[in-house]
Amino acid sequence: MKRYVVWLPLGFFIVIASFFFKSLSLDPNKQPSALIGMPIPDFQLRDLHSGRLLSVDDLPAQAYLINVWASWCITCQVEHPFLTELSKSIPIIGLNYKDQANNAITWLARWGDSYTLHIHDPDGGMGLNLGVAGAPETFVVDSEGIIRVRVQGELTQRIFDRDIAPILDLVR
Repeated sequence: MKRYVVWLPLGFFIVIASFFFKSLSLDPNKQPSALIGMPIPDFQLRDLHSGRLLSVDDLPAQAYLINVWASWCITCQVEHPFLTELSKSIPIIGLNYKDQANNAITWLARWGDSYTLHIHDPDGGMGLNLGVAGAPETFVVDSEGIIRVRVQGELTQRIFDRDIAPILDLVR
């Protein structure tokens, strides 16, 4: 019995240490999305510029990105030049999240418009259905309308190369 008492603290320490070392490799900012592998949720929202009613049927029939952004989002402004460059090679759908239309239109006029389509989500309903935690976020959607990747925060070249480009190579 004494033997087990001597080894018990060591065993406990090994278990705790293994959990600690495993946690070092996890990204605390990364939140998994329950929608990976699922289709884009249905929606009925207005186009930011024309006011035309949009739905899933208006989305491209090829691989594309959905970028969640807002005029009040400073990080959206920081990532925008990269998105503008990226829009030359893949369609980017802008989901204007919890924003006033006039502020968003002014923001696009000032910083440039890299979006193929502008979905205005003033109440955040579509964002909620996508599991958006805040702007910016970017989703990769394949040609079948299935969500393949979710990136929270600023999209950079490094993140694109690591998390998005390999998936795009598979779904294009």
